[in-house]
Amino acid sequence: MKKSFFNPIFFTFFLSISCFLSTMFAESTQDSLLGSARVVFQTNYGDIEFGFYPSVAPQTVEHIYKLVRLGCYNTNHFFRVDKGFVAQVADVSGGRTAPMNEEQRKEAEKTIKGEFSDVKHVRGILSMGRYSDPDSAQSSFSMLLGDAPHLDHEYAIFGKVTKGDETLKKLEELPTRREGIFVMPTERITILSTYYYDTEMETCQQDKSILKRRLAASAVEIERQRMKCFP
Repeated sequence: MKKSFFNPIFFTFFLSISCFLSTMFAESTQDSLLGSARVVFQTNYGDIEFGFYPSVAPQTVEHIYKLVRLGCYNTNHFFRVDKGFVAQVADVSGGRTAPMNEEQRKEAEKTIKGEFSDVKHVRGILSMGRYSDPDSAQSSFSMLLGDAPHLDHEYAIFGKVTKGDETLKKLEELPTRREGIFVMPTERITILSTYYYDTEMETCQQDKSILKRRLAASAVEIERQRMKCFP
């Protein structure tokens, strides 16, 4: 009888390492897709920052970023929080407590062509909400709270959460109720305000500040040497 060389401990270790490396590779790939723009949603449970994938879903990114710049998500809310699945932002047309002006309403009512890609639905990914029509997305989108491969190639991914996973974890612990297919929080999760910035501009400002300090220090040193040599 041949002796088996199967080692369950080694197999479990190998599987764990494979999963870890696969996750690290997926995160690295996602990060390489990120553009320089960042958006921050300030909620009553903490801040959530996210970035965009302009090369993956250019029309969707342009639309959502314009809605942010117009202030459309201010006073909106997360109408759905399904632990381990999604935290979904409501359509701004009906989710805000503040009235919309004409420019905001015009942009919010636009529908965006479904830009489906090979990017995977994993925790932290931003994915557009829509009706049965694949080109019916407007302003509602989900932040993934877990892996959801059944959504791949069905919903348009356009970015990912870059900071604020601790806030998402807080949202997952809130009490919920079920209404049909939706799991909804029992209390309102309000997006109090939003702001946006560009990481490249931030870097440029930092570099400019460092350069100015170095130039100032150089000027002081030159003057010190001048006074020393030419009193």
